[in-house]
Amino acid sequence: MTEVTHDAEPTTTPLAGPALQPLLHDLASCVAAPGVLLTSLDGQLRSGGVSGWYVADTRLLDRWELSVAGSDLDVVRADHRGADRHSFSYVARSIGDLTTADPTVRIDRHRRLDADGLHEELTIESAGAAPVDVELRIDLGSDLAAMPEIKQGRVGPRVRASSVAEGLEWASDEGVVRVVADGSDPDVSPGDGRLTWRLSVGRGSPVTVVLRATTSVAPLFGGGRPAGWSTDLDADDVRLTRLVRQGLADLEGLLLRDGDDRFLAAGSPWFLTLFGRDSLWAARMLAPIDPDLALSTLRTLARRQGSADDPATEEQPGKILHEVRKQVLDLGGQRLPPLYYGTVDATPLFVCTLADAHAWGADREQVRELVPAARRCLEWVVAQSSPSGWLTYIDRTGEGLANQGWKDSHDGIQFADGRLAEPPISLSEVQAYAYDAGVRGGALLAELGEEPVPGLEEWAADLRSRFARDFWVDDADGGHVAVALDRHGVRVDSVASNLGHLLDTGILDPDGARRVAGLLGDERLDSGFGLRTLSAASPRFSRLSYHGGSVWPHDTAIAVRGLASVGRYDDAAGLAAGLVRAAETFDDRLPELYGGDSASDVDSPSAYPAACRPQAWSAAGPIACLVALTGVRPDARSLVLRHPARTTGRLGAWTLRGLRLGGQSFDVAVASDGRVSVTLPPGSTLRVEVDDPVPSDQG
Repeated sequence: MTEVTHDAEPTTTPLAGPALQPLLHDLASCVAAPGVLLTSLDGQLRSGGVSGWYVADTRLLDRWELSVAGSDLDVVRADHRGADRHSFSYVARSIGDLTTADPTVRIDRHRRLDADGLHEELTIESAGAAPVDVELRIDLGSDLAAMPEIKQGRVGPRVRASSVAEGLEWASDEGVVRVVADGSDPDVSPGDGRLTWRLSVGRGSPVTVVLRATTSVAPLFGGGRPAGWSTDLDADDVRLTRLVRQGLADLEGLLLRDGDDRFLAAGSPWFLTLFGRDSLWAARMLAPIDPDLALSTLRTLARRQGSADDPATEEQPGKILHEVRKQVLDLGGQRLPPLYYGTVDATPLFVCTLADAHAWGADREQVRELVPAARRCLEWVVAQSSPSGWLTYIDRTGEGLANQGWKDSHDGIQFADGRLAEPPISLSEVQAYAYDAGVRGGALLAELGEEPVPGLEEWAADLRSRFARDFWVDDADGGHVAVALDRHGVRVDSVASNLGHLLDTGILDPDGARRVAGLLGDERLDSGFGLRTLSAASPRFSRLSYHGGSVWPHDTAIAVRGLASVGRYDDAAGLAAGLVRAAETFDDRLPELYGGDSASDVDSPSAYPAACRPQAWSAAGPIACLVALTGVRPDARSLVLRHPARTTGRLGAWTLRGLRLGGQSFDVAVASDGRVSVTLPPGSTLRVEVDDPVPSDQG
C-alpha cells in the first residue's frame, strides 16, 4: 500500500509548509465501489477536509448539507454501520408545536450509494395538532478535486453550479455532476448551490423529498456487486457475529469489476482501486467462501502482468503490479505512474493465491488457464533471486516506494537499535512467500500435467536451507527470525509482526516454528487488541507509527492462520479475540490499522486518524481467522474435508455457514469446548474425515 506520510505538530511558531493530510477516523464511510461517500457522523456533508462523494479518485461533491429555516437540526439517530446504506434522524426543536417540551418536527434521512449514483430520501413528519410550515433546504457544492490533492490537504477552487430541471450541476474537464429532485419542484439557486422546498406538514401526513446524484466522470473499473455469498455466522459472542456480518457487507461494497472479472479494491478512500498484494491477500482469505473471486482477481492481474523491462514503472517480465490508477499519483515526495509495479511480494503471492483457489475446488479448467501466468511468476521469482540468492527490492527512480513489501513506509524496516535498513533489502516474509510459491506452484503444475519450471524444486530446497542459516538471529531469549537482510547481508534483527507470515509457508523447521509461535504471544508483540507491527521493546516503537507499533488486522489474521497451521489453536484464538475486542471501538468495522495500545492499560485502542475504513483485508481477516480456527483442510480432488476433533473454545461456540469446496456448500461449527463438527446439505458428495488425537498444544 502506498505510504501515508504525516507532519508532526509544530512545537514553535509554525512556518509555511505542506498542509496536513485530512483525517478519516471521525467520518461515516459509505462505500459502493467505484464510489465512496464520506460524511460527518451526523450524516452531514460539510465542506472541508476529506469529506465528499468520490468516483475514480475525483471528488464529485464536497457539500450536501440539510437544514430547515428557523431551527437547528439535532441528530437523534445515526446508523452508519452498513456498507452502502446509512440513515439518520433529526429533530427541529424550534419549529412546530412549541406548547410542549417534546420535539414535534422530525426528519428521517435515508441514503443509498450505488456504483452509478447517490440516492437520498428525506421524510418530514409532524406530531403537532396543527399543520406546520417547513422550509427545507439542501446546500450543495463541488470542487471536482483530484484525490492526491485532497490527500495532501490542499484546497482547490470551487466549481460554480448551474441550473438544470429540478436541480443543479457542476462541470469540468473530468465530467459533469448533477443533483436533481425526483418528483418535486424545488426552488433552485445556482449562485448559492441551494435547493429549497416550502412544505406544509400535517399530523399523520408526512412529506417525502427524493434526491438523486449522477455523474459522467468515468471510473477506471465498474462496480462488482452483487457478491452472491451465502456466508453467515451464528456465535454465542454477538460481537463476533456483528464483526463478520459487517465485514461481509464491506467486502461486497469494495467489489470492482474488470470486464467480467470481479476483484476487491484495497480500501476506502485512498486505495479504491486494484492493488496486487492487497487484492490477492483478500482473495486468499475469502477462498473458502468464494474461490471464483480468487480466479477472477488472478485474471485481472494476469492481463496486466509485466512483459517488458521499464525502469520508470518498475515493470519486469512476469512481475505482478502494485497498483493501478487513472492518472499519476503525485504525493509530493512520491510520484507513482498510473500502472506501477513497485512491489516485491505480489508476484509470489499470485502463485500462492492460485494454489489456494485450487485447494478449495475452483474450476479446474479455469485454474489451468492461469498456469501460463503462474509460470511466468515463478520464472520471475527464480530469476530475480539469482544475483543474491534472495528476492530483493530497491527503488531506483527516486520517486517510488522506498520499501516494497507490505510495510512500505519509509521507516517500515528497522534494526533492533532503531537504525533503518538500507536497500537492496531482502524481507523474511517475501522469501517465505517465494518458497511457498515454489513448492505449491510446482506441485500444481505436476498435478495438472504441465511441464515443470526448470530447477524450481532444487531452488526452493536451497532457499529453505539458506534461510534457516542466514535469517536466524541468536539472542539470550532463544533467538528469532530477522525481519530482513540489508544491502550488506546483515540481519535486520528487530522483533516484528513479519514473523507471523512465516508459519504456514513451510519455510521454518519445527524448532523455528515453535520459537516464532512463542514470540507471537509475547506481550511485547501481542497488544491484547491484535499483533503489533513492531515489538514494544524497540527504541522506535510508537503506538501510532504506521508500521512501527500499530496493529493491522490483516497482519494479525495472517498470524492466526499461521498459528493454527502448526496446531497452536489456543494461541491463534487469543490473537483473534484481540480483534474482536478492538472492533467494538470501531462500530464492528475494523479499519486499515489502529493504535498499538496495550489492553492491560486501556479499554480500547486509539484510532489511527488517517486509516482507511473499510479496508478489504481488514474486513476479510475475521473470516480467515474463523476458517483457520476450525482446522478444516480441503482436498478438492477427493472432495474430502479433514478437520481435528477439537481446536479451541476460547471464542465460545460458533457456527460458520456457507463455506464451499468444489462448488458444494457446507457449515462448520466449533463448540464451547473446542469440538469441531461439519454439516453437509442433503445430497452432498463431500466426505468428512476427523483427525485423532486432539492437537498436542490443546492437552
